Amino acid sequence: MGRAAGGGAGMSTVLYDMPGPRAVARNRVVNMVVVTALVAALAWISYRLVHTGQFEGRRWEQFQYTAVQEQLFDGLLNTLKAAGIAAVLATAYGVVFASARISDHAWLRVPASAVVELFRATPMLILMFFFYYGSLQYDLGLSPMWAVVLGLTLYNGSVLAEIFRAGIAAVPRGQREAANAIGLRKTQVVQLILLPQAVRAMLPAIVSQLVVLLKDTALGFIITYNELLYVGRQMGSRLEFGFPYLPTYMVIAVVYIGLCAMFTVLAHRLESQGRRQHKSSVPMSAEAPVPARAHAPAGRR
Repeated sequence: MGRAAGGGAGMSTVLYDMPGPRAVARNRVVNMVVVTALVAALAWISYRLVHTGQFEGRRWEQFQYTAVQEQLFDGLLNTLKAAGIAAVLATAYGVVFASARISDHAWLRVPASAVVELFRATPMLILMFFFYYGSLQYDLGLSPMWAVVLGLTLYNGSVLAEIFRAGIAAVPRGQREAANAIGLRKTQVVQLILLPQAVRAMLPAIVSQLVVLLKDTALGFIITYNELLYVGRQMGSRLEFGFPYLPTYMVIAVVYIGLCAMFTVLAHRLESQGRRQHKSSVPMSAEAPVPARAHAPAGRR
């Protein structure tokens, strides 16, 4: 059962070999060792947290105050605002540059490829520094929020451009040829035929990149953008609550995990809905075609 017959030459290729008794015993021992090590590591971390007083009441007391809750809520709103604006701009950027990269015109394709590769290779924090400190030096009046948004847009938009381009390349070539045969222009082929199928095929990768974009808003605290992590750093530095850095960052981590989980669930629902709509839009094929000779005169049979 572990071997599959080859082609006409009669050769056999090993696809999978069932583990023997020794291999099964070895795998069980390895699994037990790994699980034991993980449990021991979690127990040691919990002990250290308790021993250093991270679960003391005064370190968590600040979350009961309305002012602290409002401060966290403001940081959350700023995080969502920057992520929302950057997601829209990055998606538009990705669509435009993906379309340019598959252009037949070299004067459009080559510069677009250079721009995408440039911003993909540049660390996002450097892009944020560029806009933030450049604005300060030349008195451009760019706020920290827009420095964060532009940095997120350029980097994630370049990654999305590659994702869209890969999705377009995965569309069967026959569909493009059929669209050209009925007289559609290149832009119409991309907009009506290629991009919708590319988005549907690459939706998991697009969602993953947008989740990365959401989490990368946390880099904004370095340039004093009042987002969730920046608020958390301010809350953790309060002496009257015993410098509750770890409790504060635990709460913020739970918020980020919840946001990413909600975004992922929403994306899965959109993907399922898109698949159902795609299936329902397939032309009905149940009706049998009418034979060409069905209405022929009886005398010509």
